Amino acid sequence: MGSELVEAESGRVLWGLRDPGWYVSAWTSGRSLKDLAVTEDERAGRYERVRATRLLTFAAFAPVLGGFEPYRRLSRTMVADLFHPAAVLEFAYDWRLPVDHNAHLLANAAQRHLAAWRRHPACDETLRRRAVDGDVRLVLVAHSMGGLVTRKACADAGFAGLVRKVVTLGTPFFGAPKAVLMMGSGRGFPLPRARLRSLARALPGVYDLLPGYRCVRDGIGARRLTVPDVTSIGGDADLAAEAFSRRATIPDRRLPGHTQVVGAFQPTVQAVTIEAGQATGHRYTILPPDGGAGRTADLGGDGTVPRESAESPGPGAVPLAQSHGALAASEDAMVVVRDTLDGLRSGPWQGASELGLDAPDVIAAGRPFTVEITGAGRTGRASCSVFDAGTGLRVATPVPRPGGEALMGEVESLPPGLFWIQADGGGRSQVRRMVMSFDPAVGDPDGGGE
Repeated sequence: MGSELVEAESGRVLWGLRDPGWYVSAWTSGRSLKDLAVTEDERAGRYERVRATRLLTFAAFAPVLGGFEPYRRLSRTMVADLFHPAAVLEFAYDWRLPVDHNAHLLANAAQRHLAAWRRHPACDETLRRRAVDGDVRLVLVAHSMGGLVTRKACADAGFAGLVRKVVTLGTPFFGAPKAVLMMGSGRGFPLPRARLRSLARALPGVYDLLPGYRCVRDGIGARRLTVPDVTSIGGDADLAAEAFSRRATIPDRRLPGHTQVVGAFQPTVQAVTIEAGQATGHRYTILPPDGGAGRTADLGGDGTVPRESAESPGPGAVPLAQSHGALAASEDAMVVVRDTLDGLRSGPWQGASELGLDAPDVIAAGRPFTVEITGAGRTGRASCSVFDAGTGLRVATPVPRPGGEALMGEVESLPPGLFWIQADGGGRSQVRRMVMSFDPAVGDPDGGGE
């Protein structure tokens, strides 16, 4: 959900608006979400209706998944490190559509960009200043689903040969159980999640995020998700089967010069139980991964993608204490990206933060809620702040107090809107996650829910 989408005919923005209030209205009334649903024409491969115009420049939000920081900081970091803006291409894609389709577009756009940069007058001077030897090749930096798009594009050996390095940030290489919850969770506030379920069940891109590892509780063991599982929670059998089929064609090949950054230490759904048409998430991984009888262990993640799922075979991952939506804008991630561009090795760093932050994704306006902070270390100290996502102003400063193995802070109440909860344990990056506050009395039952 990291690209702005517009209606091709009218130019109307469908996703990525500046006003945080749009997301509150959309997820409660549902009316603004209808045009995001994939049509029959689009399911047939006719994708002219919607265009992806640019990466997110303003924060966005979806229930279950939480908030998404814009990519401005990441873009500025790359331009500054590469000395010339023409060396950087921002690739936006329609995240509603299959990964395979977007991978084809990425490969074409990247090759055009590479050819244009090689012809650019500043190319040779930039190479001299950066002391780069050899041919000019691509460096791909991808967040979340963008890493899946990159992996599919690099499955073509010809394209992969043009790529020098790849950096993935929080990419669900083996899927994410939260994609199951997007389709079939009945917990939490019913209205926003009903809107999400209705939309998610109609998006091929969401099916590409379904977990491929053994994460479905089956007695005392675990098994892989199946098409009947997906249909039992209201999903589309054809979209699920097509996604599983696409996944089976992905070659077991390492990405070129791969640096993988994984979010860690955040409370994360890692397994699910499917029963009576509902999916319930569990914050643990079922071991051993072969699906036999075993134990459970909380291996954490970034709050959306389990840590184990974000680590593909190959070089060791760089774990960062950060939420999924804020990972690509964190200072720690910027250090990794700069180091990769400069040919340096990044992390893991000694004494790195292990701070975790937990809060509801959706809250009722005017009612108190609790924030939980873990991993504060031996001092047991951390600060917490709440910022308005639209204005950037601090609106609350809950005081974390000891509560068992964690620190607990209570936020008295928030008005309707989007808000960043931020925990600071003294590290380089503060852990951030977004909550949406809405008025449960507001909402059109016929506005696009179930």
